[in-house]
Amino acid sequence: MKYEVRFSGSGGQGIILASVILGTAAALHEKKHSIQSQAYGPEARGGASKADVIISDDPIKYPKAREIDAMVCLTQKAAKKYIGNMKKGGTVIIDSDFVELPESDDYKLIKLPMSSTTLDKQGKLIALNVVSLSALVTITKCVSRESLEKAVLESAPKGTEKFNLEALSIGRELAISIK
Repeated sequence: MKYEVRFSGSGGQGIILASVILGTAAALHEKKHSIQSQAYGPEARGGASKADVIISDDPIKYPKAREIDAMVCLTQKAAKKYIGNMKKGGTVIIDSDFVELPESDDYKLIKLPMSSTTLDKQGKLIALNVVSLSALVTITKCVSRESLEKAVLESAPKGTEKFNLEALSIGRELAISIK
């Protein structure tokens, strides 16, 4: 099994950290092969950014994602810029508060109000990346819930563990609400 995931958004939204956490969950807690790469414009903060993770049962021969199985889009600019590499039949999860994409026969579109729900439940958007990561994992099952939780707690700064666990719960609830 080989699975390619892309996080896309704006510089400063934590999409690179989300991809590192996913790669960690796969490699350290599920003993799979994983590789992470990232790209962002010269403006870094505020510009369209992407971070890719490849998860595989077998060694990964090429380090760049080419056919994305699942993508999270947090901004319109990033969605338009990075949608092109979606695998036919892949899953696109958008933050419906800020992103609009047309329905397509090429991918399954899932609209989740991630920003407004995160803001409503946590009072700030600092853990939006963890919310989106949790929604992705709940929908795709690319890693287990337990592995994701361990990887999030390992990367969370001291004192933010409860906040990050809450963010995982918010993303999971959002994803379950669409099923």
